[in-house]
Amino acid sequence: MNGSRMIGQVRVVGTGLLGASVGLGLRALGVDVIVHDSSPANLSLAIDYGAGRAARDTDNPRLVVVAVPPDVTARVIADELAAFPDALVTDVSSVKVAVLAGVRDSGADVNRYVGSHPLAGRERGGPISARGDLFLGRPWVITPHDGMPAAQVGVIEDLVLDLGAVPVIMTAEQHDISVALVSHVPQVIASLLARRLSGGTESALSLSGQGLRDTTRIASSDAELWVQILGANAAAVTAVLREYRADLDRAIDTLDAPQLPGARRALAELLAGGNTGVARIPGKHGQDRRFNQIIVMVDDKPGELARLLTEIGDIGVNMEDLRLEHSPGQQIGLAEISVVPEAESGLVADLEARGWRIAQVNA
Repeated sequence: MNGSRMIGQVRVVGTGLLGASVGLGLRALGVDVIVHDSSPANLSLAIDYGAGRAARDTDNPRLVVVAVPPDVTARVIADELAAFPDALVTDVSSVKVAVLAGVRDSGADVNRYVGSHPLAGRERGGPISARGDLFLGRPWVITPHDGMPAAQVGVIEDLVLDLGAVPVIMTAEQHDISVALVSHVPQVIASLLARRLSGGTESALSLSGQGLRDTTRIASSDAELWVQILGANAAAVTAVLREYRADLDRAIDTLDAPQLPGARRALAELLAGGNTGVARIPGKHGQDRRFNQIIVMVDDKPGELARLLTEIGDIGVNMEDLRLEHSPGQQIGLAEISVVPEAESGLVADLEARGWRIAQVNA
């Protein structure tokens, strides 16, 4: 049974993480998904994983989703527009201005192209890392252009909603400026921070905690792919990086002479600016609200984490987020549970009554 809003066949070109995840999500809804990849190995693997079927000469897709590296996205879009004159074509590239310009320059029928970009991903790529629920609850930007008919935008919205994502309408220019701030610059900063670790001693690195892991997690992303992304959105990225450099210079100047009058205040203002910024990051489902964290000690043995999560559910508290950290040298883990502030005290009391050890509560 087809539970999808999509009507007709969907062709996915590129079976990496995003393309294969689109295929898996739509196949779960009964959509006839055609997958194609220039790599026979990736194509075969995506088909084996259930992301879709191989192309046939009789295919007539209503929608084509292009999920290839940014440096070839515009060319592939143009090829797909020519090959399937009845199809609407979208892409999932993380840059939009350069892609749209490239499609226009190719002479292709740009009126059947609608750019889009899901703000979702993992550090690992390829079809083996794909997940049908990858886009669940994530923003998915749609970038219509030149007064595009609402019906065509609606087809992309149907795709986004089918995959559990949240459609967001922006211009291509607005999109590129926005992702420079919330995605592209964070990648650069995380990578530069992680690069400092390459010269660290083993004894220093043995002290690494969750804070370092959180701030460097995305530094393990594909360097070749990010060279393409950053190059395609260079102007917007450098604008943010220059502001970051100015803040960094102020911090260095302050710490070079921390004894001078006003130095501590200047440093405090920089750090407080970070508090203000992080408070603006929306929480789950896009809600702009803060959560309290309860850190629970979990014995390092099979079934303990599952038991904790089950008992939180039995207590009737909705867990907003979960982070795990292993205590170095100890047979114990630390589970940081995020809950709404009004649920904190009751959950702590109930967990302690059930024998759980609470390491810390952070408001």
